[in-house]
Amino acid sequence: MTKTLTLRSFDIPAIHKFGIGFDNLFDDLMRVTQHQASTNYPPHNVIKTGDDTVTIEVAVAGFAEGEIDISLDQRQLVISGAKATEQDQSHEYLHRGVSQRDFKQTFPLSEHVEVNGASISNGILTVYLERKVPESAKPKSIAITYAV
Repeated sequence: MTKTLTLRSFDIPAIHKFGIGFDNLFDDLMRVTQHQASTNYPPHNVIKTGDDTVTIEVAVAGFAEGEIDISLDQRQLVISGAKATEQDQSHEYLHRGVSQRDFKQTFPLSEHVEVNGASISNGILTVYLERKVPESAKPKSIAITYAV
């Protein structure tokens, strides 16, 4: 015989007795889930290259210098590309396999993650990220004073 537990109410204030400082946890969850509906264009890879380093690779073939922008705003890494309009119509494409559309790809970042740089090689934009936890945020031992 199995018992089924039914959740009838979700008491948000009751969560505070289990953890201190999780006030903006739900804001972070909403921020991450709102970006999951975005498209997968352009294709990208997220590669863990070390314990505290991550590399993002984005396929940006066909974009020239000055047509790609990387910005960091409130722990959101935004990579966008805007293709300059072609004024020369002296030729006709029979097949266009390299996309020419604009894009905006957003990556939510964790606390203490910094962008170390970016480079483009062979049509791949590579963004280097590193998690740098300050000494004040690292675990520390608290001394206990005993009264006699």
